[in-house]
Amino acid sequence: MAASKGKSVKKTSKSASAGKGLKKRVYFFGAGKAEGTTAMKALLGGKGANLADMTMAGLPVPPGFTITTETCKDYNDGGQKLPRGLMEEVRSHLAKVEKAVGKKFGDPKNPLLLACRSGAAVSMPGMMDTVLNIGLNDEVVAGLVKLTNNERFAYDSYRRLINMFGDTVKGIDHHYFEHELSEVKKNRGVELDTDLDTEALKEVVQRYKKIYRHHLGEDFPQNPLKQIEAAIEAVFLSWMGDRAIRYRQINDIRGLLGTAVNVQTMVFGNTGDDSATGVAFTRNPSTGENRFFGEFLINAQGEDVVAGIRTPLDCQSEMPKWSTKSWKELLKVKDLLEKRYRDVQDFEFTIENGKLYMLQTRTGKRNTVAAVRIAAEMVKEKLIDEKTAVLRIDPASLDQLLHPAFDPKAQRNVIATGLPASPGAAVGKCAFTADEAHERTQAGEKVLLIRKETSPEDVQGMHSAAGILTSTGGMTSHAAVVARGWGKTCVAGAGALQIDEKGRRLIVGGKTYGPNDWLSIDGSTGEIIEGQLGTVDPEMTGPFATIMKWADKYRTLKVRTNADTPHDATVARNFGAEGIGLCRTEHMFFDHERIHHMREMILANKKDVEARKKALAQLLPYQREDFIGIFKAMNGLPVTVRLLDPPLHEFLPQQESEQKALAQSLKITVEEIQARISQLHEANPMLGHRGDRLAITYPEILEMQVRAIIEAACLCKKQGVKVLPEIMIPLAGTKAELDFCRKITVETADLVMKEMKTKVNYLYGTMIEVPRAAVTADEMAQTAEFFSFGTNDLTQMTFGYSRDDVNTFLPDYLEKEILERDPFQSIDQGGVGKLVRLAVDLGRGTRADLKCGICGEHGGDPKSVHFCHQVGLNYVSCSPFRVPIARLAAAHAAIQSSASAPKAKAAKGKASGAKGKAKTAKKAKKR
Repeated sequence: MAASKGKSVKKTSKSASAGKGLKKRVYFFGAGKAEGTTAMKALLGGKGANLADMTMAGLPVPPGFTITTETCKDYNDGGQKLPRGLMEEVRSHLAKVEKAVGKKFGDPKNPLLLACRSGAAVSMPGMMDTVLNIGLNDEVVAGLVKLTNNERFAYDSYRRLINMFGDTVKGIDHHYFEHELSEVKKNRGVELDTDLDTEALKEVVQRYKKIYRHHLGEDFPQNPLKQIEAAIEAVFLSWMGDRAIRYRQINDIRGLLGTAVNVQTMVFGNTGDDSATGVAFTRNPSTGENRFFGEFLINAQGEDVVAGIRTPLDCQSEMPKWSTKSWKELLKVKDLLEKRYRDVQDFEFTIENGKLYMLQTRTGKRNTVAAVRIAAEMVKEKLIDEKTAVLRIDPASLDQLLHPAFDPKAQRNVIATGLPASPGAAVGKCAFTADEAHERTQAGEKVLLIRKETSPEDVQGMHSAAGILTSTGGMTSHAAVVARGWGKTCVAGAGALQIDEKGRRLIVGGKTYGPNDWLSIDGSTGEIIEGQLGTVDPEMTGPFATIMKWADKYRTLKVRTNADTPHDATVARNFGAEGIGLCRTEHMFFDHERIHHMREMILANKKDVEARKKALAQLLPYQREDFIGIFKAMNGLPVTVRLLDPPLHEFLPQQESEQKALAQSLKITVEEIQARISQLHEANPMLGHRGDRLAITYPEILEMQVRAIIEAACLCKKQGVKVLPEIMIPLAGTKAELDFCRKITVETADLVMKEMKTKVNYLYGTMIEVPRAAVTADEMAQTAEFFSFGTNDLTQMTFGYSRDDVNTFLPDYLEKEILERDPFQSIDQGGVGKLVRLAVDLGRGTRADLKCGICGEHGGDPKSVHFCHQVGLNYVSCSPFRVPIARLAAAHAAIQSSASAPKAKAAKGKASGAKGKAKTAKKAKKR
């Protein structure tokens, strides 16, 4: 049997039992009546439910019937066999259709032809199969010629059926049919399908039959009932086809039963020059403009528009010239659909001999720019309310508005694809080390930093580069996390890249790129593109501000930002951040001047406290100035400062040349540096000497950082800046660790405030990122005044996955559905989430006013934000460019929770009542 790429192909099977009880599987619509409603989308699919509703609304819908999504599930669960009794029910409903249209299926004298289309509860455009003109055979096509007196139309429809049936139902690749069609056009000296005359189309039919017989060893089926049965089965099969499965994975579509099948009377746009077919939107899906947007083809069938076989005509400019009557009817339909469905509609229509028919309507897919404008304008038009408008915008889609994007009209030569780690568009020449990227940027060049992976040591080059590209690492790798924090474009984990750092070259697909070659990277798609692509800047439109204002009105969860510099803090505040939930102090040490003092401190003998204090004293002014800038940028808003977290070895040079330079400046030997690096080496540094463990071994580091924070706060307060510092201890797993660090923090803060004669209120808290801290949160809250969940590390330690290496196996886990989602992108509610919930409950049981937030990358993930709302956190914190996403997601969570609360209460009351009745009945029986 032939098999086409990306399709699941199977021979038509005999009916099999779906169970003892026969359920209703088929629902009729037509002649102004329908068995379905829009409330039945889960059962009838979006298309089927809307066809029923349009019929009831009096729109000109060709009669037909819908086979339920449950039937698709039964088909696939039952070994891909049609359920018992299905075809009998189909034949019964065929009789209803025949009665409605006055034609008979398979009757050459007055033939009824059918279309068979998919339609899941969630729209999946183009992902599943369609077959048109079902019911044609050698006998019926001859009858259709006599009936219509249009021989060309009849044979055009027949050749289309053989092609679609052979391709869609039987898996014969479409190009075999296309080749034969091209040969006929070439032999007859014509370019377009519409230029073929009747004799040419008859020849095409014969060629198509030969292709069918050659690939399948059987003739094209002449029994119309066998055709419709096979077409129904093909649609069910397409639900489990590769492209449909991948689409559901990409769009995170879960929990659906399957696809419905819509069998509908054919109407023909290919009967001549007074017929046409088209696709339209009630508003422009690219701009949101309230203006009819559509295309049509004269003398064509629907697949011609979708497949791009011919260039369609613009409805707005060309339809009035072709048929004023049809254009006016379409405008009326546009208004009726929007008033009925209160959303943008994407609909298909056919005009047969001047009469308009509606084939389907569904909610129109649109980009974010359009979605925001449409939602805001529909509130003004009183079609929807503010809450509905907020819910219409997918929070994750706001990335399209917040970062530069490549010009959609530009041609792309994609050479490889990685993970879309940080959105945006970046163009630059290739730079292979952080130093090179920094130096070339300083010299005025635009470069992309291309690395196998990045480390904290690369921060300066990462910050300088226009974008970051790595061959390894995942969505929570160092490169990804840092890039998102800065709003810098990043593509990570592009495994096809071969990076030769020493040779300063990149090899992809056998082609080599060097320091003078330009590349473009798309952080929204993960694409790596050869050459320089033009970019377009994001527009913060009036409608966007309106939607965000409504979002803030309804959300209860606060949104902070992860920011390490005054610039990042300002960017985040402009995006609506209500404070800083994570200020990572380690990033402040990687400046060229500062790193020297940091390394001097690390290289001091473990017992030489004074040497360390001397180096730390050099770092103190830098830290203080950083905090002054951040406190001023966040005037009046809380700032949570996380004290030093990474292991010390990350600050030391790994390259021998850098080790030599450092040895020379510190007047020590290279061997001494290498010995210290070796001493600091750990088999598993993420579980090693880092976080509060450093403060316990080296308390002077903690003292310096607390002094810098409190001195900065006192100086700002004297200048009239309202400061709200929160000092956060990372990685604590026991109350004893917190107590040890708190004693030093309080003593240092008191001393500084006494020296500066200024009182500053501050909070002392901890990150909950070690599972032990979560399960002993009642103890931790005796010391901590706030919890901030570091869900990156909490996920890593709960699962036992290294987040830097997880990409070696995680794709397999997702593909084989071991895991539903990447737990580093969306919080694992069943495991990590339980720890969060437990910690919040235990902590507030000890300290009722305990402030709880989240500062991992999950703080910008809409699903995770929804979970944080449910758990009762006070805030989420995310990178600056994800602040609007989190604000909108928090509004979604609040609106959806308030809408579901009355239903939950009613269900609880109903259950309680049932329980009471059962109890009474039990007592009565006992008596």
